[in-house]
Amino acid sequence: MAILAPLFSAKRLSLYVWLSLVSQIAIVVTGGFVRLTGSGLGCPTWPTCTAESLVNVPAMGIHGVIEFTNRMLTFALVVIAVLTLVTVFRYTESKSLKLRKPAVGLLLGIPAQAVIGGISVLTNLNPWVVGLHFVTSAVMIALAAVLFARAKGWVSNAPSTVLSAMIVVIGWVAVLVGVMVTGAGPHSGDAKTPRNGLDLELWQHYHSYPGYLLLILVLVQVALLWKSGERSGSRALKISAFLLATIVFQAVIGVLQSRWGVPPLLVGLHMLGASTALALLTLQRLVTKVKVA
Repeated sequence: MAILAPLFSAKRLSLYVWLSLVSQIAIVVTGGFVRLTGSGLGCPTWPTCTAESLVNVPAMGIHGVIEFTNRMLTFALVVIAVLTLVTVFRYTESKSLKLRKPAVGLLLGIPAQAVIGGISVLTNLNPWVVGLHFVTSAVMIALAAVLFARAKGWVSNAPSTVLSAMIVVIGWVAVLVGVMVTGAGPHSGDAKTPRNGLDLELWQHYHSYPGYLLLILVLVQVALLWKSGERSGSRALKISAFLLATIVFQAVIGVLQSRWGVPPLLVGLHMLGASTALALLTLQRLVTKVKVA
């Protein structure tokens, strides 16, 4: 055990919380790659890859390789979550109590992600189950962002602004409507999988409304932070500026998707942007505080 002790040093915590956040975003992107390449049923059953084999077999081709590789990434998430959790519980400073809950949540959420992913396979990629799988991942990203901010000491005791709370709510509305749009879109993960039956063009417009409102709110937040004297050294301003840039990126990608027939590459970039935005939504809520005299 003495050999493993350095792995759980408090000095490693900063690395582990960063890896937790990045890996939760990465698993969304790789899951999107599975769907966008039509490999969602590359392994047609779960928890094994086929009825006879735990792993993919050559006859399944590249789709089997892609799907099984994505499944194996779950073990990387488990390793990171265990390293983080053990380190947090060995951490003796007072803030460790605030770190334990999100660390435990991340570890418990991984099997939940896996089970919902398995159900999506067993239901032949039912779009509502696939959507639930993404929402679960979204919650995990937010939880990882909370752990990251707390471990970095970014959360102050001052009250959060009302505007930052509104940004979180509208941001999540945009994401949830986006999930509905995805279920109506052409990239189901398998050619035989039906969509959710919603009108894609109509729901793309529904998705844009909270998206543009979010853009306005974050723009106002950046302006207020700047006006209040928060300049380049302000963490709150930097995070809000990054969030603003991400939302602009999402808006551009969304418009191009609509006009170009939802090409897979743009969908993948949109998923990366959404995952990044979810982390930034959480971070801005935690760091954007009212100054208390």
